[in-house]
Amino acid sequence: LSVSFFDQFMSTTYLGIPLIALALTFPIILYPTTTTRWLNNRLLTLQNTFINSFIHQLLLPLNVSGHKWATLLASLMLFLISLNMLGLLPYTFTPTAQLSLNLGFAVPLWLATVIIGMRNQPNHALGHLLPEGTPNLLIPMLIIIETISLFIRPLALGVRLTANLTAGHLLIQLISTAAFVLLPLMPAVAILTTTVLILLTLLEIAVAMIQAYVFVLLLTLYLQENI
Repeated sequence: LSVSFFDQFMSTTYLGIPLIALALTFPIILYPTTTTRWLNNRLLTLQNTFINSFIHQLLLPLNVSGHKWATLLASLMLFLISLNMLGLLPYTFTPTAQLSLNLGFAVPLWLATVIIGMRNQPNHALGHLLPEGTPNLLIPMLIIIETISLFIRPLALGVRLTANLTAGHLLIQLISTAAFVLLPLMPAVAILTTTVLILLTLLEIAVAMIQAYVFVLLLTLYLQENI
């Protein structure tokens, strides 16, 4: 039974073809297209308001050179939110529950921030590896520790997103299975369990949005250190 709980995180196949590519491209259909009208519809207005406020809050600590990342970060934010939210629907697959996909997002973007820092201001970028005023005996140890922490950043980004989504989906499936089993035995307990399941689903909706925001926010903080 424990193995079947993790089957929901496997990429579904149809005629031997993995459907993860379809799951990744499906959110594009949900995005409204721009029009040539002077006044947009309500959906476009709501989306533009959300994107503008998000970019404004995200780019506040960055200087002008970091504003060119606005389109990339906003697109990544909307993409992750869409995938996380679609994964909560029945009979769907959550691509962001795969560690390989999250690392595919985290590693290139983190590496881009490191390369920008090494290219534009190498002394400042390397200065993060050694805090000012460190005793001479601790210098080699601190450089090793800071280097390890630098390379752990993309792994932490991917694991954080994967672990939160995986844990939430497992809890939902466990509680729903318990409610289904308890329904003919103890209906009152089954109703209480179903109430907990509804509350947990609302919590997972919030987690799906928050984790996408945290992923992009940490990338912005990494970018801030290197520009």
